[in-house]
Amino acid sequence: MRRVTLAGPGGSPAISYTEGERYGLPCADQVEVLGPDPVSAILEKLPGWAVAGPPDLGRELLAHGARLMRHAHQMTCDLRTAPPADSAAPEGYRFVSCDRAPEDLLPAIWAAYPPGHVDHRSKDKATALREELVPLLTGEMLGELLPCSVLAVDESDTVAGGVLVNRFGDLAWVTEVFRHPGRTPSGLGARMLAAVRERACATGWDRLGLAVTEGNPARRVYERLGFTLVKTSMTVAIPAVTGT
Repeated sequence: MRRVTLAGPGGSPAISYTEGERYGLPCADQVEVLGPDPVSAILEKLPGWAVAGPPDLGRELLAHGARLMRHAHQMTCDLRTAPPADSAAPEGYRFVSCDRAPEDLLPAIWAAYPPGHVDHRSKDKATALREELVPLLTGEMLGELLPCSVLAVDESDTVAGGVLVNRFGDLAWVTEVFRHPGRTPSGLGARMLAAVRERACATGWDRLGLAVTEGNPARRVYERLGFTLVKTSMTVAIPAVTGT
């Protein structure tokens, strides 16, 4: 991806980033600090943007009025050396390809992140479907949905959980891990992710990546399945310029 360089108040390079979109905002992603006073450059030139970069930069931006969107840990798994794990669907469920309509996935995804969960969605269902799930499944948000993605369906063929994987550059990236807590047994997420590991490896991928939000206990599951920390980032929303 092409990197953009943003100059600081004195004209020297302050940060570089890749341009994208997150949370319905233009996003300066994968920010790298290049020079002094990156905060002033961002506040002046990127009002109304999301900015994703090092946690230290994120904390400085928060101190200047930015709003925290996500504090996440990026992890990868080497599929060639991943530890063994149970990848079979539990009794009463089947693992199938992700070939269902977005509306069929939404109830389980919505139930997986109730209020109080670190990944709870503050928007309504219709907005989440239109702005997040549909673009994710069609590949418009990140990259194509990969065939190693898995859905767990129950005996009535209703989607009860899933692991979605999209192409992200040269990496297979886990974009969603979800299960309906009221209709599925504990441990289903680990089994689905183990099945995805096998499918990804069988289709030629040697690494699998994901991001887990700070405070999400699922991180322990990912570590048990062979995922290791690569880096930590913080995404914040920069205040928009208001009229004077």
